Amino acid sequence: MITYIFEFIGTAMLILIGNGIVANLVLKGTKGGDSGWVGISIAWGLAVFIGVFISADISGAHLNPAVTIGLATAGKFSWTLVPGYIVAQVLGAMMGNLLIWLTYKKQYEATENSDAILGTFSTSPAIRSPFWNMVTEVIGTFALVFGVFYIAGSKMGEETISLGAVDALPVAFLVMGIGFGLGGPTGYAINPARDFGPRLLHALLPIKNKGNSDWGYAWVPIIGPIIGSILAAFLYLLIESLH
Repeated sequence: MITYIFEFIGTAMLILIGNGIVANLVLKGTKGGDSGWVGISIAWGLAVFIGVFISADISGAHLNPAVTIGLATAGKFSWTLVPGYIVAQVLGAMMGNLLIWLTYKKQYEATENSDAILGTFSTSPAIRSPFWNMVTEVIGTFALVFGVFYIAGSKMGEETISLGAVDALPVAFLVMGIGFGLGGPTGYAINPARDFGPRLLHALLPIKNKGNSDWGYAWVPIIGPIIGSILAAFLYLLIESLH
């Protein structure tokens, strides 16, 4: 049970800091409106660092169903734990965004742009093309999960691998690099819980001018990252089989 709790806490911190910078950037009446994409990419890297550092030694700091599924596919994490981890990650993501809403309550009330409001919860494409948006998410998540395998490389020989606290910084740099290099087309969800949990919360909260939750796009940041994580696991297994 404690592992699920720390997975929940780590994911909540990830979303609180990561989507917090988005809220600071796009909502009306904040002091962070000039942060731009650089600020978003750096903030998400810091968010990953904080989330991983807090939860690594207890839960392994997956914070992402794609990471959990990728590790399980590679035989490095028990499939019996996967459902509980995913539930903890989704609930943690919802909690993180709930705290953002409470923090920026007056700014949400002052913001009339429904797209900006939704952007503080979930991702959306710069150019809507569901297939190619999914390809972007597949590639970005492949880079993330494949990188995680080798960042946790010292533990690869064990039955189960997970990120330790010392791995928090390189994973943060990895996510930051994905944001700078691959994040422009879709906002780089690369994490089904990061998108689905806050999107569900957006649908439930009584937010003025919030518009719809764009459920027609919601499958892209779920399916794309899952495919990317499985491909990363298969490549890792292939490389390992050649050793």
